[in-house]
Amino acid sequence: MTNARYFSAILLFCAATQPAWAECATDAQVDRFVQDYLSNTPTVALSADGTMQDALCTQAKISAALEPYMGPIIGHKAGLTSKPAQDRFGADEPVQGVLYRDMMVADGATVQLNWGARPVFEADLVLVVGDADINMATTPLEVMQNISAIRPFLELPDLALAEGEPITPITLTAIGVAPKLGVLGSDIPVSDPTAMSQALSDMTVTLRAADGEVLAEAPGAAVMGHPANAALWLISKGIEFQPGDLISVGSFGPLVPPAKGKGGASVSYDGLPGDPTVSVVFE
Repeated sequence: MTNARYFSAILLFCAATQPAWAECATDAQVDRFVQDYLSNTPTVALSADGTMQDALCTQAKISAALEPYMGPIIGHKAGLTSKPAQDRFGADEPVQGVLYRDMMVADGATVQLNWGARPVFEADLVLVVGDADINMATTPLEVMQNISAIRPFLELPDLALAEGEPITPITLTAIGVAPKLGVLGSDIPVSDPTAMSQALSDMTVTLRAADGEVLAEAPGAAVMGHPANAALWLISKGIEFQPGDLISVGSFGPLVPPAKGKGGASVSYDGLPGDPTVSVVFE
């Protein structure tokens, strides 16, 4: 199932079972969210009193409405995959969201300081799907055997919701887990899945401000014991990946407000081939 077919299936199920999806956002609510999202205006929470199924229905409607502005969905993200992130939002498991083509900017890019209504940044990582056999994986190594490359990823989400609105696993899921921008580094090919799997577990991920101040530091295992477990979790929730899809594994530490970046931010991955980094400038 492609990502588009996945969301179509959600919307069809929503329509067929409307009483069970009473908190799925209305078309008018989705239109308002999209207008607020595009203008960086703090907005209201959607599906706040609903279930996770309601939130996924809302997410599918918002994703379809945003594609004309953000480009097609090119992958999925697992959010709240580290303990600090889960503790902040009262979650006991990750949440699932989407990645849009046009949210991606190149390493070293300059972005507007206030890129969202409630902008934050975080150290993340992307896995690039190489083979659809990933959908049958049951271990991190089996995931990595079907990954063609990994890419540094400094995500710049927008929590979007106005002060006083509930930011919970439900309301975060409803808005696609806050995608807005992301600094995507160069491919690091996976030529030896076993070695790369070990490197991902053992690496040290460090988030720094523009002046070099360390804002957060964590081992690769901080994400669900191994970053590839984020892919396994998404698969367990019904996501079916295709070659070329991107998988954002989630934050290796806390979400950081842009002011703490002092004009920018960078992420380094010590222990990966070449000890790569990715950076962004705020203006």
